[in-house]
Amino acid sequence: MELINHRVESYAKHNTSLLDDVLNELELYTITHHKHAQMISGHLQGKALELFSCMIQPQRVLEIGTFTGFSALCLAKGLQTGGKLHTIELREEDANIALGFFKKAGMGNNICLHIGQALNIIPILDEVWDLVFIDADKVNYINYYELTLPLVKKGGWLLADNVFFHGEVLADNVKGKNAKAMQAFNEHVKNDKRVKQVMLTIRDGLLLIQKQ
Repeated sequence: MELINHRVESYAKHNTSLLDDVLNELELYTITHHKHAQMISGHLQGKALELFSCMIQPQRVLEIGTFTGFSALCLAKGLQTGGKLHTIELREEDANIALGFFKKAGMGNNICLHIGQALNIIPILDEVWDLVFIDADKVNYINYYELTLPLVKKGGWLLADNVFFHGEVLADNVKGKNAKAMQAFNEHVKNDKRVKQVMLTIRDGLLLIQKQ
């Protein structure tokens, strides 16, 4: 299902600030070499993540799902001086690509990459988060949300990617474990009195959540 008109997306990209050289290189590398290149946040969403991070100026950021590191670099641009972004990636090959680009961007000291299962890593980080970005396996979105929300400061933020799941959540009869998981997650957040949220029609859907 085509969620966003290509002419609209092209026009929006034309009127969005350019990526820096490292992000441009990383996007091109991922598109050229990775068989799951569609998972990268890309220009428009990347800039949205960057500017949102710059608005709130976080001290501590958690990203669940590094992929090749594009979104981490975008989010890290808003860090306060001395701030740190922790990002978790299950696949070692993707993590190694990300590490190389973190160093190339001069962000090696600002971004800490963990390799392994996020559900096991998050509890041992011992941090209070200003911002959490969830962009990993869909069947665990509710688990990631429930695990991290108590660790987000009051007034802090969570972002969840792929909440449309390629438009599959819009079907009258949602099928497939990932689409069903995203539908359940969206309903879970909607009914959670601990937060306020808005669903943004950026790319594959971005849910912006604030802890009350």
